[in-house]
Amino acid sequence: MAKTTTESPAPPARISDADIPGYIARMRSGERRAIAAVITELERLSAAAPGLLRALQPHLGHALVVGFTGPPGAGKSTLVNAVIAHLREHGRTVGVIAVDPSSPISGGAILGDRIRMTSALDDDSVFVRSLASRGYLGGLSPAAVRIVDALDGAGFDIVLLETVGTGQNEIDVAEVADIRVVIAAPGLGDDIQAMKSGLLEIADIIVVNKADRPGAEQTMQQLIGALSIRAMQAAKVPVLKTSAINGDGVPELVGAFDAIGKRVAAKGAIDRRRRRARYLIARAAADIVAARIKSGGKDGLDPLADAVLSGTMTPDNAARRLLES
Repeated sequence: MAKTTTESPAPPARISDADIPGYIARMRSGERRAIAAVITELERLSAAAPGLLRALQPHLGHALVVGFTGPPGAGKSTLVNAVIAHLREHGRTVGVIAVDPSSPISGGAILGDRIRMTSALDDDSVFVRSLASRGYLGGLSPAAVRIVDALDGAGFDIVLLETVGTGQNEIDVAEVADIRVVIAAPGLGDDIQAMKSGLLEIADIIVVNKADRPGAEQTMQQLIGALSIRAMQAAKVPVLKTSAINGDGVPELVGAFDAIGKRVAAKGAIDRRRRRARYLIARAAADIVAARIKSGGKDGLDPLADAVLSGTMTPDNAARRLLES
């Protein structure tokens, strides 16, 4: 018989069920305090979160979610800041989720990316939320998806998702974003090699940032060459150069993800949202398995480990046995 698992109690709600409709109305009218309060409840996954998510459902599916990822030093935050400025010049509202490394002490976001996003200052049509990666190897925590829904429900035209920049493991953004922008820069050396085996596989657009620096053209050619491993898909991935400091190439970048966004929108919102829901389920399942392994200790795992060592059971079958126990 399968063991039953006891769910951890949700943190206490700071928004009551009776107040949820009012908060949704206020956030949709652009009230920043209401947006921040709802996002906090969703990030904490408090007792109010299920009611908030249900109340948001009629308002979801409007925003285009664009993910920015790439190795450290590529200038992601500066480029996102330039993209925000360009979008605002054209009257578009922008929500930003800046995923920062987690503090080893508090577990919270270090907030370095948010400091660099000066285009968001004093602009009520831009909302930036920093989010800790909380140790997830894919660069995102499941809270990012809930915050995407909050910003979408609040009525922002575009949600920019900047991931933490951990290298080739950082591929969760492929499941969360509608469009994936992979950013490189000249002078990163081995980081470009790492990108070839990981991040390029998920790219819808590739950007060589800091294009005013020596070596930008060489880096661009390296990435174009690396795309050749994607066979027929290679021709469909634009490779652009930008200089985020002076704005060069930013209009072309926005134009590229707008063009892809039209194709994404034509497929309907339900497929995009279902993909994010699948990601949440997979992350939750992985967390449950990890917790079961930790709580089971050696007594639960050693027999399976011995069976794998002796060759009487494959690791896949051992994993299935663990899930079924």
